[in-house]
Amino acid sequence: MRNKPSLFAVAAVCALGFAGCENTLRQDMANQPRQNPLSPSEFFADGRSERPAIDNTVARGSVQDDSLLVPKDSNAFPLPISEELLNRGQQRYGIYCTPCHGIQGDGLGMVALRGMKHPPSYHQDRLRNVPNGYLFDVITNGFGAMYGYASQIPPRDRWAIVAYLRALQLSRNAPVGQLPAELREKLMAGGTAK
Repeated sequence: MRNKPSLFAVAAVCALGFAGCENTLRQDMANQPRQNPLSPSEFFADGRSERPAIDNTVARGSVQDDSLLVPKDSNAFPLPISEELLNRGQQRYGIYCTPCHGIQGDGLGMVALRGMKHPPSYHQDRLRNVPNGYLFDVITNGFGAMYGYASQIPPRDRWAIVAYLRALQLSRNAPVGQLPAELREKLMAGGTAK
C-alpha cells in the first residue's frame, strides 16, 4: 500500500493547481469581459463605448412619432392626394398586390387562379367602408393568409397604394352625380363611358 502522506500531498498540489486556473480556463456570464453602458473606452478612436446610430436607423418606440402612422380605425389620410401619388400607388400595386388581388382588385390574381386561397374583392361593401388606417395596417402587418409588407414597402408607398385602392373602388362604384357632365349624358343615353 502506498504512503498516505504522499498521496495526500499529490491531491493537495492538484487541487491548488486547479484552483489557480479557475479564472483563466472558465468564464461564466458573470465573469466575462464587458463594457458598462456609456462608460469611456479605449477601443474606439472617439473614446466612447456607445456607438452613434447608423443612418436611417429606426429607434425602438420612435414609430409612434411617425407622421405617416395613423390609428387603424382612422379615416385620415396623411399625404396630399395627387396624380403623382396615384400613379406611384398604381405602380406599387402592380408590383406587390396584383399577383394575389388582381389588376382590378377583384381577388382574381395569378396566384389565386393557380389554386391558392382567393383574397376578398376590394369592391365589396365591407372593404369599401373600412377606414384608410385599416387598409394601411393590413398592408403593413398582413391579415389572414397575407403577409405584412412593412419590410418591403416604405410607409409613403403604402399610403400611395391605399390611395390607389380607393380610386379602384371608386372606379366601380362612383355615384352618377359625381361623374363629369359628358360621361353622365352618355350614361343616361345608354352608351358606354370610355
